Amino acid sequence: MAYVSVKGGEKAITNAHSWLAEARRGDPRVPEIDVAQIREQMSLAVDRVMAEGSCYDPDLAALAIKQARGDLPEAIFLVRAYRTTLPRFGASEPVETEEMAVLRRISAAFKDIPGGQILGPTFDYTHRLLDFALAAEGASLPAAAALSETPQPYPMPTIGSVFAHEDLLERDERPEAEDAPFDLTREPMAFPAGRDQRLQALARGDEGFLLSLAYSSQRGWGSTHPLCGEIRFGDVTVEFVPEELGFPIEIGELSVTECQMLSGFSGSAERAPQYTRGYGLTFGHCERKAMSMAIVDRALRHREVGEQADAPVQDEEFVLYHSDNVEASGFVQHLKLPHYVDFQADLQLIRRLRREHFERNNPIKVAAE
Repeated sequence: MAYVSVKGGEKAITNAHSWLAEARRGDPRVPEIDVAQIREQMSLAVDRVMAEGSCYDPDLAALAIKQARGDLPEAIFLVRAYRTTLPRFGASEPVETEEMAVLRRISAAFKDIPGGQILGPTFDYTHRLLDFALAAEGASLPAAAALSETPQPYPMPTIGSVFAHEDLLERDERPEAEDAPFDLTREPMAFPAGRDQRLQALARGDEGFLLSLAYSSQRGWGSTHPLCGEIRFGDVTVEFVPEELGFPIEIGELSVTECQMLSGFSGSAERAPQYTRGYGLTFGHCERKAMSMAIVDRALRHREVGEQADAPVQDEEFVLYHSDNVEASGFVQHLKLPHYVDFQADLQLIRRLRREHFERNNPIKVAAE
């Protein structure tokens, strides 16, 4: 089909929408991918969109990925926009990750951690070789290996319980009179930021940005080069207290990834030496994001342990203001919008500066002109 450029406002935008729909569909001779296929076969992309879109709904995330032609930041933007239209009935009870039904659990700190290492579904031990069998039509699934018959402990011990008898790992004590957590979706960013605000911003933050910050800290641009105490992925129960009942009821389950990073702390006048922790928690199976989040969380806690902040990863305003890919994408891509007046003003300035430059450096020639 031949295309003709169309000038003008509304008509051009309408044509652009039509062209986008055609580009999204691709070759009509190829079967169209449906939302269920994306949800089931691109689950890691779906999980990232749910995590950074702050909305746990695999079907909506899969639909957003299809609509965005696989552009995950655009899909995240779509989910965020839809989320703003939803009524809020209240807040759930705190999710108890200690009671997670674990599908994957590893620790790089303890080989024989109580509860055992559960490899689960992971790329960690695969050869990075293209599997051309996946391109074959009707390719069959590989034969499943025999599963261990050893029952999985439930609830599975956490990394905190391993250290509990020696108090070697700091504890996150839940206060008796717990204030409502900071709500970044309804309140503007505030500094200095509490840990609840920081963790919420990091949970919604761009995976690539947090990964780069975590990497910078490990390479010396920061004081955090931790050990991975524990990563776990599984299902947790969500409970809600309806006003008419007054007691919690189970309303569903979420799949989440939790990571705890361990960093040594040599102690202070008030605190004995022990391990401090960085924490990461995301919707779905997002290990790289949870690990990066935990490293950055620990780096941002420098005030609590008396560390000097001299790296970007330790600057909470830099990290929190720039971690959101929806805001970052909008700010960068708005440069595609008309800036004709700005450019004309800038152009006049450059012309004037050039004229003054030549007058200073070659006054005779300018006078002759």
